[in-house]
Amino acid sequence: MMRDILREAYGAMRYNRRRTALTMLGMAWGIATVVMLLAYGNGFGQACTNIFAQFGTKLMIVVPGRSSMQAGGQKAGVKLRFTLDDVDTLVNNVPQITHITPEVFKDANVQYENRAYTLQVSGEYPNAAVIRVLPVAEGRFYNLQDQMQRAHVVVIGSEAKTKLFSGRNALHEHIRIDGLSCEVIGVLEPKMQQGDNNINRVLYIPFTTMGDLKDIHYLDDIWFNYEVPDYMRLEQSVRYVMAAQHRFNPADRRALFVFNMMDQVHAFEVISLGLKILLGFIGTLTLGIGGVGLMNIMLVSVTQRTREIGMEKSLGARRRDIFLQFLAEALTITFIGGALGVVLAYAVALSVGRLTLYSAVAQHAEAGDIRLVIDPNTLLVATVILALVGLVSGMLPAIRASRLDPIEALRYE
Repeated sequence: MMRDILREAYGAMRYNRRRTALTMLGMAWGIATVVMLLAYGNGFGQACTNIFAQFGTKLMIVVPGRSSMQAGGQKAGVKLRFTLDDVDTLVNNVPQITHITPEVFKDANVQYENRAYTLQVSGEYPNAAVIRVLPVAEGRFYNLQDQMQRAHVVVIGSEAKTKLFSGRNALHEHIRIDGLSCEVIGVLEPKMQQGDNNINRVLYIPFTTMGDLKDIHYLDDIWFNYEVPDYMRLEQSVRYVMAAQHRFNPADRRALFVFNMMDQVHAFEVISLGLKILLGFIGTLTLGIGGVGLMNIMLVSVTQRTREIGMEKSLGARRRDIFLQFLAEALTITFIGGALGVVLAYAVALSVGRLTLYSAVAQHAEAGDIRLVIDPNTLLVATVILALVGLVSGMLPAIRASRLDPIEALRYE
């Protein structure tokens, strides 16, 4: 029976080829719009993910401040000062931490031959490469042995290499940092850099070696990463542990600054989800216009085939048969047009390539641009929307056809 209904629908579509083709074109354009808008939303979310992946997502930076509340007999206004004991305290009391490093930095005069620049030098543990996501383009990052031997080695950022060496090889060359001779053992890959952020000009040396340039008893900050999903509770734990160590109120936000990268990630995830919903809604409205066109065409078809419907009913066709016949025709047009629309969306996505987003305001930020990402979830959502529009557009003409009186239909001119 269903085969007969589909055959009838196919015959009707062949009889009005031009009208059917134009209706399919409208549905194809509508579903292509839905898919491309959803793909744009996916691309925006992926671009945000790539941006944060450059700096680490499950990452916290703890910076000492100055207390603004009295606590534990301490008056307000006391300046906090971190030492390596605080690193041990965090490791021993916050088991969720996977990697941790202290940081001591300074602006130093860096010289190579007749070139000299003031660049930031950072002394950290070797695991800083993991915590801060510092991929090495040439050479290697310093290791635990370099740390223990207080080796005079340095890993330089990509722009620092350009300034000091231009296009020459930098590996195994010696530079002077405030007069201290250090061997270049690695050059970092370029990282996304916006405005005056000179992250690609930073030089990294072992924490112990930093002691030859600056007093490292007091730390500038502490970096660590973690794997637990509940980052808010982890931040609270860090505040309570440090508050007990330094006797300040855990609620005192000025005493201890905790920069949690997941706060930013979560905020952009909400923005990305809202954008996807908005674009999906806009795409649905566009597809709805095609659905209105389909409904009008099917209503015209019902009017033109009134005598045919009366003949079918007089020969024993039931209301359900007439209803399914016209609904099947509408859904066939819908899904053929939908398939063509998906093909069109893929063609546009491949031809467009990369859409400028973050690279407009940042250097080395091509990974932060938008690419139209058509994934299985996008196709599933688009198919559901297409099916709903096709059902709604085909229901009214099908109901109207099934309710025609056979006698009046046969008399229709």
